Amino acid sequence: MTVQEPQPEGSGWPFPPISVPACQPLLDARNGEGSIAHVFQNFNWKKNVMGGSSVLASYEEGEAVRRFGELKQALAACRSYEKEGYVGRSEVTVKTETAPQLGDEAVAFREIIPMKPERIDLNQQFVVVRMGNTIATFTELSTGKGLSFPTELISRQVERLRDAQRS
Repeated sequence: MTVQEPQPEGSGWPFPPISVPACQPLLDARNGEGSIAHVFQNFNWKKNVMGGSSVLASYEEGEAVRRFGELKQALAACRSYEKEGYVGRSEVTVKTETAPQLGDEAVAFREIIPMKPERIDLNQQFVVVRMGNTIATFTELSTGKGLSFPTELISRQVERLRDAQRS
């Protein structure tokens, strides 16, 4: 699918803040919050009909390092939070995972939201990679058991980012 520009600021539905402010950097990473420019792209593959997406966010000098540090601190402290979204209030459990060795630094985590009355979990994986002044966030969405964003696709995208930064 083609790359998409973000919606103008203030055009989305305003939600109240999440219940644990220390977890906010997890949400900021997936939205390119504070970046000077960012784009979104959706991905689909055969083993998961829900597919995934990526956000590529560019930051001012030193800002990507700072934001990535905040993300790592949040992952060390954040185990769960509550948020309100388009379908109402949700309880989110956060679990860290082993990140692929890509870019300058990378982290991986999963957010699990029990869906009632369906008795099935919404299971979302995030792999976040910093390369210079850019942070790339790859998101995979599934229900039930946790699937993963294809590592080879993340690797290819990060390599393209590395090549673009060298040009």
